[in-house]
Amino acid sequence: MQALDKIGEGESPYLLLDKGLQFRITETVNALYNFEFEKAERGFKVMEYQYPEHPLPYFLQGLSTWWKIAPDVENKRFDDLFLKQMDVVIDKAKKILDNEPDNKEAAFFLAGAYGFQGRLLSERKSWTRATFAGKNALKYLNLSRGEEELNPELLLGDALFNYFSVWIPENYPILKPVVALFPKGNKELGLKQLEDVAQNAFYARVEAQYFLFRLYASDEKQPYKALAITDYLHSKFPNNPYFHRSYARHLYTVGRIVESKVHSEEILRRIEEKWTGYEANSGRYAAFYLAQYYDRVNDKPLAKKYYLQTLSYGEESESQESGYYLYSLIALGKMANEEKNKSKAKEYFNQVKKYAKRKHPAHKEAREYIKKNKL
Repeated sequence: MQALDKIGEGESPYLLLDKGLQFRITETVNALYNFEFEKAERGFKVMEYQYPEHPLPYFLQGLSTWWKIAPDVENKRFDDLFLKQMDVVIDKAKKILDNEPDNKEAAFFLAGAYGFQGRLLSERKSWTRATFAGKNALKYLNLSRGEEELNPELLLGDALFNYFSVWIPENYPILKPVVALFPKGNKELGLKQLEDVAQNAFYARVEAQYFLFRLYASDEKQPYKALAITDYLHSKFPNNPYFHRSYARHLYTVGRIVESKVHSEEILRRIEEKWTGYEANSGRYAAFYLAQYYDRVNDKPLAKKYYLQTLSYGEESESQESGYYLYSLIALGKMANEEKNKSKAKEYFNQVKKYAKRKHPAHKEAREYIKKNKL
């Protein structure tokens, strides 16, 4: 196999597990996660020249594009490029699998490429294409599992399969029939395996940490574990806006609002200075945490300033249905009512009713406030 000609004798037959290559490209991979995209992509181009038939360099290039999308998934600027890059990964990995049907590495890349495509397509509500990609991702995840001495890189496939084969039917009933075609997973084992990958893998470490802190923050209801991971990720990759705002968010969630305020101010400063990846979506988070801080210390003018800024960033990123936008409207409505400006207060609460779904707690709060205060 041409892709593996450069691997020394006695080493793993999988390029993914080549320790020498990992050592050589550590800086390049770190540059990717620190949003130094030009430096990272130059390194991946060198890898592509060295291993033209292997999916790894193409997957890393696609990962670089994914992280340009991640801070604001509503931005569709990189969609076509990303989907094409993952198609190249799929093509390269399928060629390997055609020659070696038991190749776990090729199956891993196919699962990863289809999985990433499915994530983006579901964000775009392209449900038919997303379901097709998801079905293929599960199929190849299943193929990539169960190696006797699984390296942490390949263990990510096992971890995601175990967790998400249970999580998907719980959260997306429409996909139940697809998941039913595969062996039943084990959510607890999946979480444990994700922890293993997060601590011991090279390529898959940060992606495992990304999944972990999101799962701990939402499904698993363990905010302190989410905070510990985002603390590490922000200190390791200080210029990554997604990790930065996630750290500020988890500080806020556990009640460390003074520290959240400091990081939120820094996020807004970086947006003003046009740092790579710092945009309206991150601004919406940061402005809300600042508004909440000043609300709690009873500095109403500054609280109002930042609630209004949350609205401004929310409109720029078209996030009017988000909780931060809706609860900023509620706070501004209450302030207007306290200032005896009932017409302005009613306007804010009517906007909540306009943007929030009827079952949303903010919609209920707006209805009750209007009724109680005769707006």
